[in-house]
Amino acid sequence: MSDSFQDALAGLAAIVGDKHVITSGADQEPYVVDWRGRYRGRAVAVVKPGSTAEVASVVRYCADKRLAIVPQGGNTGMCGAATPDDHDGNVVIRLDRMRTVRDVSPLANTITVEAGCILAEVQNAARSVDRYFPLSLGAEGSCQIGGNISTNAGGTAVLRYGPTRDLVLGLEAVLPDGRIFNGLRALRKDNTGYALKQLFIGAEGTLGIVTAAVLKLFSPPRSSALALVKLQGVAQALEITARLRGVVGDRLGSLEIMSRSQIEAIAETVPHVTIPFELTTPWYLIVELTDTLAGVDLDEPLATALADAMEAGIAEDVILASNLAQAKAIWAVRHSVSEGNKRSGYVVSHDSVVPLERQADFVTNVETRIMAAVPHARVVMHGHIGDGNIHVIALIDRAHCQEPATTAALVAQINEIVDDETAAQGGAISAEHGIGITNRVRLARVADPLDIELMRGIKRLLDPNGLMNPGKIFGAGAA
Repeated sequence: MSDSFQDALAGLAAIVGDKHVITSGADQEPYVVDWRGRYRGRAVAVVKPGSTAEVASVVRYCADKRLAIVPQGGNTGMCGAATPDDHDGNVVIRLDRMRTVRDVSPLANTITVEAGCILAEVQNAARSVDRYFPLSLGAEGSCQIGGNISTNAGGTAVLRYGPTRDLVLGLEAVLPDGRIFNGLRALRKDNTGYALKQLFIGAEGTLGIVTAAVLKLFSPPRSSALALVKLQGVAQALEITARLRGVVGDRLGSLEIMSRSQIEAIAETVPHVTIPFELTTPWYLIVELTDTLAGVDLDEPLATALADAMEAGIAEDVILASNLAQAKAIWAVRHSVSEGNKRSGYVVSHDSVVPLERQADFVTNVETRIMAAVPHARVVMHGHIGDGNIHVIALIDRAHCQEPATTAALVAQINEIVDDETAAQGGAISAEHGIGITNRVRLARVADPLDIELMRGIKRLLDPNGLMNPGKIFGAGAA
């Protein structure tokens, strides 16, 4: 390590303390490799500040020394947005020590938390005052709320409550020069100029480091009903969605769809998850109704609506969860898709969103085109059908992915098929996973040039030296 980097380590340790600066290769391993093991980078240090003031000091120090800054939450992302590149001079900043719940207000229905809080901790803190924080995803036991905000995480409750962007009232963030943006206001109405907080939500740490947030809370669901519906196709799922919206309205909490091939991949590779139903049709829809009033019978309207769908030939079969254990068993299958896919082969993952009316055509066309171009691929799908977000996954036997150049060409071929079909259906290539490293070439290929120009302009304004999470969204060295 050069003398300049040794000096940098001493300077960082002076801010946060020696034990909060990780320098050895073995100890850094969890922080320089992404969750899927797809990207590996290097870091001069992994730094864990304990307060917003320390984050600001660390960022200011790095800016002065021209050290690249890589903000990282729980490192559970799908696109490599929290992974350093392999250049010298990266400093990974983790907020693991910043896990304080600063305030909970049942009156205002808000919770103020530091960015290092695990998502499940935020959910539990809300529950402790009889409130509900609806963001829910498979990694909620390890992902951090700062990372959720920086990626505008979606999850299984978007249909009713919206993505993370809709759940944030106020933000505190450290800018690339070390200044602190104090937008930590718990106001439902604030029309004083530009909504600056929105710049940091979904920016993947390229414009600053979120250090705290005021989040919306809701009355907790006290009544619920869940069913698994067996379907021949996505078109049936859309017809059921329209019927349910007319019958139960806002009580429709979640609509999650999985292809049979997706569930088979889980059954083959995730032994601790039991598939609690027979696989007899090509598609499976999870429908969950919730109500904030206790004692409301939701089973009856759900059963009636789905029985009518069966009578009309829209649904093939319906399994109503008779108890909480059965409902949890069904949800366990849905929450195991990432683990199952990761174990099934080399994953070429997509996060497309298209208008609801076009989802059936999108699914049919994209699968047909992938199988024609790459016959050895195994196409699986799952998604949040109620908000148009279908994840198309091509699982490739790792025997076909031994050579990096061959693998890259294969991935590019599949990506182009999915992206072209997404564009043809009026959609976007990322609904909730973001851009990071994985999707930056795809973004440059399909995005409106004006969109890219405006985003680059914002990046240059806030981070003129390109030190904040370089190489993400736009490409290496881009500001």
